[in-house]
Formats: sequence, structure tokens, C-alpha cells
Amino acid sequence: MKIKKEYIIFSFIAGIIILINTLQLLKFIYLPHTLMSISRWTLVIILAYFSYQRKSLTWWTFTGMLAGACIGHDFSDFAMNLDVLSKIFIRLIKTIIAPLLFSTLVVGIAGHSNLKQVGRMGWKSLLYFEVITTVALVIGLLAINITKAGVGLVIPENTNAIIQKVEKQDWQQIVQHIFPENIAKSIAEGQVLEIVVFSVLFGIGLAMVKDSTKKQTMLSFTESLSEVMFKFTHVIMYFAPIGIMGAVAVTVAKSGITPFYFFGKLVLTLYVALFVFAVVVFIPILIYCKVNLFKFVKAISEPVTIAFGTASSEAALPSAMEALVNFGVPKKIVSFVLPTGYSFNLDGTTLYLALASVFVAQAAGIHMPLSTQIVMMLTLMLTSKGVAGVRGASLVILMGTAAQFNLPEKIILAMLSIDALMDMARTAVNVTGNCIASIFIAKWEGEFPAINQESY
Repeated sequence: MKIKKEYIIFSFIAGIIILINTLQLLKFIYLPHTLMSISRWTLVIILAYFSYQRKSLTWWTFTGMLAGACIGHDFSDFAMNLDVLSKIFIRLIKTIIAPLLFSTLVVGIAGHSNLKQVGRMGWKSLLYFEVITTVALVIGLLAINITKAGVGLVIPENTNAIIQKVEKQDWQQIVQHIFPENIAKSIAEGQVLEIVVFSVLFGIGLAMVKDSTKKQTMLSFTESLSEVMFKFTHVIMYFAPIGIMGAVAVTVAKSGITPFYFFGKLVLTLYVALFVFAVVVFIPILIYCKVNLFKFVKAISEPVTIAFGTASSEAALPSAMEALVNFGVPKKIVSFVLPTGYSFNLDGTTLYLALASVFVAQAAGIHMPLSTQIVMMLTLMLTSKGVAGVRGASLVILMGTAAQFNLPEKIILAMLSIDALMDMARTAVNVTGNCIASIFIAKWEGEFPAINQESY
């Protein structure tokens, strides 16, 4: 009862602090900077207290995000030094990806020797991805055409941001890059899809080995590797709140809140469109799969929070795989569908690209008929494959494609000031969408929920 009273009291205090800071942000009230800073850090302390009470990594992650925002806002010079924390976390995560995907895929394929299921999951996944990303495309187009967020926008002349150039790729190059030429190179460059293709082929090869002794030796090794890598993931995840704190601190220190006013309508349009997409697409799919929405949200809260805080789908991959297996999705399906979706099922990114490209045209005063919008969106869908997991890569893709339609670079460069804020939202939706895709494919295969499956 004592803890419950504390929860009510602290929740009330937290609500007051959030309200005051929101009113200050919207310029409805004007309070001293020192007082506002004290209120924000009081909120951090309250959240840290509840994180300690609940012993929850998700709560600690939220605490890290809030602390990072406060550090970035109140101590911007110091916050610029914290970028190393987020980079360390991302580097640690990248060490997990390749061995984790390799071991789980090989065990899933060779351990069951059901090669037909691999091909069946392949075409089912691609069909699902295409349908869902098309819906995301449509919602993005509708949202920006309804709000017309770019109309009347004036871009300042002192925009000096630089975006790296991206080479145009035809469909042959895109297909070619699916297949690895050197697995060590693929691992070093973080090419998730190439690692998946190698692992699938390796698993098929192992399944075809006739000598049971040789086959079992490699299978036992990959099973042990899989278990070790998930324990390794547990260790690294303890660093997640610190890594996310560093990422958020640097983002706030660099951008502040001024760009939000400047591009506020665009950011609001994106967030509302992503919410609508979740309601219109995600919830009906979960209902169809007979999934309890509250349990699902609780299950994926940790990977989605990590994705939002770091703006990196790759950072959330190990945690998402573990969460789905514990939720009842077979390991073999999770290890195939989830990483494949990182290249083909970019729901949030596709919606953003649709919305952002038309926004640029509106801000430039360029009339773009619906037919041209559709052609541009199809181009973006093709060139965006494989950008998930790379922070800010969608903006690079947007620049490369926009050049084909004579859209001004100045507006896209100015969007860099708020790209991190939008990137967090679209990355969280990407991860959520791929988690739901794994559940849907498992349901389609008649294997959800999995029976007698050991959790990691």
C-alpha cells in the first residue's frame, strides 16, 4: 500500500512538471530557466526511483532518454561529448548481429530439415512486406496532401548542412547486393540481408549432409552459439539506457527545440500519420492473429524503446528476436522473417519518404500531380531497400531520388535539423512492423503460438 501511495503522489508531481514544461515550450507561460531546469531534473529523479523499484530495463531506458534530453538542453556543450556512449552501444550491438543471425537460422533450417518451409516462408514474407509497405505509402501520401505542411514554408538562406552523395542503383544492382561475395566483408559492413542469405544457404547445405555425426557436430556448435549470443545480448542490454542517454543528449544539444517550431507541422504530420498507420494496419493484423494487444505492447516495449532512443533498427534486433521467441513465435520463423524485414519491410521509412518528398515539392512551390507522386514513391520504395539500421540513411535516399525529380536540395538540407526526431519515430515503427510480420507469418504457417518452445 505504501508503494501505491508513493506511485500516486509521484505521478501527480510528474504530471505537474510535464504540464509546466509543455506550457513553457508552447510559450504560454514564462518561468525562470533555473526553476524549469530543477523541475526537469526532479522528473528524472522520480523516473529513476520507479525504475529502481520495478527493476525494469524498459523503465531505465525511458529514464536514460529523459536524462539525455535534460543534459542536452541544460548542458549542451557537455552533451556533445556523450556521443561516444551511443557509439559504444551501437558497436557492441553490431558484434552480436552476425553470429546471432547465423546460429539461429542454421539451427532453424538444419535442425528441422524442412527446406520446403524456408521457400514457403520466403514468398509469404515478401508478399506480406509488399502489401504492408504499399499501404504505408498510401497513408504517407494522403497525410501530406491533407495537411499540406510544406505550403508557404520559407527556408533560411544560411543552410550549410552537408549530405553525402548517394549513387543511383538500377534493379540489377539492388538484386546483386542481396547475395554476398565475401561473408567477412558482409559482416564488417553490417549487410544484414547478405548475412541472412549466407546463413540460409549454409543451413540448407548442412541439412543435406548425410553423415549424421558430422552434421550433428556443426548443429551442436550453432545451437550453443545461439544460446551464448542471447546471453551476450542480456549483458549488453544493461548498457542500453546509458547509450540511449548519450544519443538523445547529442540530438537535443545539436538541434534544440527551435527546428521543431520551424518544421513543426511536418513533424506533427509524420507522427499522426504513423499513429494512423498503426491503428489501421497493425491493430487489425494483431486482432486477426488473436494476439492480446496489451501483452504484445509489453513484450516489445524494450526493443521499440531502444529503436526509438537510438534511431537504429539494428540496435533493437537482438532484443526484438528474444522478445518474439518469448512471446511464442518459433525461433526458426523469427530468425528468418525479422532480419529479412529489415531490408524489405520498412513501414515507417516508406511512409516518411512518401510524406517528406511531397513536402519538399510543396515547400518549393512545385506542383506535383498525383501521377508524378506515385512514380516518385515507387522509385523511393525501390531505392530504400536495405537502409534500416543505418541512422539517417533515409535522408540520403531522399536526396538521391529527389534529384531525379528536380527538387531543391536546400529544403532537404534544412530538414536535417529535425531528421533525428523523425528518425526515432519511423525506426520504432519499422521495428514494430517487423515484429508483427513475424507473428503474422507464424500464424500463416500454423505455428503461433509455438508449443513447447524453450525461451532464450
